[in-house]
Amino acid sequence: MPTRTSGRRGKQSDPTTAWAEGAVRGDFVTGELVRYAAERHLRDLRDAEARGYFWRPDLAQCALDFFPSLFTITDGPAEGKPFNLIPYQVFIVGSLMGWVNAEGRWRFRSGYVETGKGQAKSPMMAGLGLYAMGWCDFSRAQIYSIAANKQTSMVLFKDATAMCRAQIPGYDDGESLDVRGDIVIRGEGDNAWKIEHPATQSFFLPLADGKKQSGPRPRMVLADEIHEFTSVAQIDTWQRAIDKIAGSAMMVLGSNTPATSQLVGTEISEAAQAVAKGDVKNDTAFAFVARVDKKDRETVFENEACWVKSLPALGITYPITNIREAVEAAKTRLSTKSSVRRLYFGIPTGAADFWINEESWAAVLREIPDDVIAQLRGCKCWLSLDLSKKNDLTALTATWLDDEGRLWSKTWYWTARDGLEDRVKADLAPYDEWVEKGFMSAVGGATIDYTFIAAQVQRLCNDHDVQELVFDPAKIADFETACDEIGFPAWRFRGIKEPAGTGLKMVAHAQGMRVMFEDRQYCMPRSIQRLEDRILNKTIFIEDSPVTYSCAANAALMEDGMKNRAFDKKRSRGRIDGLVTIAMGAGAADNVPMAPPPSVYESRGVRRL
Repeated sequence: MPTRTSGRRGKQSDPTTAWAEGAVRGDFVTGELVRYAAERHLRDLRDAEARGYFWRPDLAQCALDFFPSLFTITDGPAEGKPFNLIPYQVFIVGSLMGWVNAEGRWRFRSGYVETGKGQAKSPMMAGLGLYAMGWCDFSRAQIYSIAANKQTSMVLFKDATAMCRAQIPGYDDGESLDVRGDIVIRGEGDNAWKIEHPATQSFFLPLADGKKQSGPRPRMVLADEIHEFTSVAQIDTWQRAIDKIAGSAMMVLGSNTPATSQLVGTEISEAAQAVAKGDVKNDTAFAFVARVDKKDRETVFENEACWVKSLPALGITYPITNIREAVEAAKTRLSTKSSVRRLYFGIPTGAADFWINEESWAAVLREIPDDVIAQLRGCKCWLSLDLSKKNDLTALTATWLDDEGRLWSKTWYWTARDGLEDRVKADLAPYDEWVEKGFMSAVGGATIDYTFIAAQVQRLCNDHDVQELVFDPAKIADFETACDEIGFPAWRFRGIKEPAGTGLKMVAHAQGMRVMFEDRQYCMPRSIQRLEDRILNKTIFIEDSPVTYSCAANAALMEDGMKNRAFDKKRSRGRIDGLVTIAMGAGAADNVPMAPPPSVYESRGVRRL
């Protein structure tokens, strides 16, 4: 069993612990999420032993010494100098390599590192992979670098090959690990495809698309640019392989801050933040998330003092002039403003261009399970439908008005089963995972069979006090045919002068920016306004579904000269059908007859020519 240690050498803390102590004291600027990670380390020094985890500063120091003893920096202003880890990397590498369990294996099975762009995450991760490959006394260690695509998977691996080909500090000119034969690089130049360590029969291999190697026993998996992954299945598969290893094994994930529409990266980042803050207890997961704080977001371009919170290499290996130039460009080019805020300062895209204040949106999300829906029986209910194309996304929303005047909104989604994998790649959305987890349904073959939607509408009408169904006019004739096929009566409202039909009343909802003043004519500008009012006043509950969040994150608005707004599907980043039906439902539930605007002649009189 590891010997007990306080993490100190005499009166002086080891480098990893010293950094954590400085972060907590405020000796240097950090964001609150990084400070949480530092506090966790110090807290674990006091009480992790009781849970079977031990701090070994000697092991941490071995890893810290490894980098400058064998590697020189291969790029940037410090090129050719020994690879001394910069302070934030000291904390990360020391933490990952210095914490062990009672058997002496690495404590952490996973590590997540998120910073702004250009903070040398990839070289650090490459060095960790090389360390685990040949310098941790593992026989036949398998090290893999993975990413969302082949090009990205090679970035980290190329850093590793460059480090192996570079001058070893303090050795004769031209001596490198490659030249000495300590390692063997398969392939020439940029075509290198494998690194081997003959003494231990170990290797370092990049894999395109994160695909699992046949029968791997990974010692370390390095997953780069997590924000670009479109499916969490690849990462989960490798993590399961890591978890099966009896001894030390670890998956290290590196990322910039993901956009809200990058659902895989967002999910993983949020899980890491919960671990760092202590909201989720996971002794085998390490998390380091460097972002500016929420209070910094509005003034981030002007407040240079907060930049180091998301850019911990700023002024060390990353020149401040680089970020100043990016910020100045973003001030004058609105098209780059959002990406600069996210990539450099850790502000999710939604914080800059979410269709509504994202925090207000998140505040009204909640689970709406079947028992809650059962309690809403007897409340007035409106259905809203966007059929879209037959092989795309179809959304149906039910909106209830409860006795306290609040709205409850739940949405069902359908997509065609055939071609699902192609749409996953085309839309960069994990439809297959949503189907597997029950957040949406895959039906039919190449097209959606609308009888499934008609049957769901019929069930809701049987169980609830449905007032009417409002619909996007596109494809509604096909839906009426589906209703006929299942024997469900429904009729289309065509104006107060037309006779009423039998069964479910269906009312058209205009999608453009034109405001409709005719009785019972719904329009998007009014529905968007009503939904916004409900969200900002917190008088609506919207089901917390990843599909719905994706629709909201994708949405873009267009506006005319009269400030009338509608959703702009052409400018949206992906499918928005669920948000469209939620707005339609809120507009129908809150429908109040509108008076037409005053005539222009009332204000300026009649002009005579």
